[in-house]
Amino acid sequence: MRPTPEKPGPGQESVWDYPRPARLESFTGRITVELGGAVIASTDRGWRVLETSHPPTYYLPRDAFVSGALRGAPGESWCEWKGQARYFDLVSGTTVAPKAAWSYPEPTPGFEPIADAIAVMAGQVDRCTIDGETVVAQPGGFYGGWITSRVVGPFKGGPGSMGW
Repeated sequence: MRPTPEKPGPGQESVWDYPRPARLESFTGRITVELGGAVIASTDRGWRVLETSHPPTYYLPRDAFVSGALRGAPGESWCEWKGQARYFDLVSGTTVAPKAAWSYPEPTPGFEPIADAIAVMAGQVDRCTIDGETVVAQPGGFYGGWITSRVVGPFKGGPGSMGW
């Protein structure tokens, strides 16, 4: 059963207006990722993947990450829109966030710009920001969307949202 979408205010987007299948778009704005008390990634450009009922998933260029922050991790998964994903541990000093990041080395058609770009599970690091605003992780621990004041839901991932 589809939930009732929240009405967006000025400058906001409803995740219920996002497409299915998912769409990729460029993003220009300051994105940071912090772990172990340090900024491990920072960029002013990236990409957003937009999909109905999901807050945007942000992908950062690999060169946004400081040296040593990405460590290959075992395991793969399949996305019906983007293809085969591989995982990374995020590392900052002695702090490790296991399998907290992923990429698509050979994404499906339409998603080629994010080849080897890195997405981060916001709930597994100290903090992620978009233009200085601290993001909230998409509920549920499986999806990688970042919630900011720019998007309204409800968002897939929480209890009762499996069939959305």
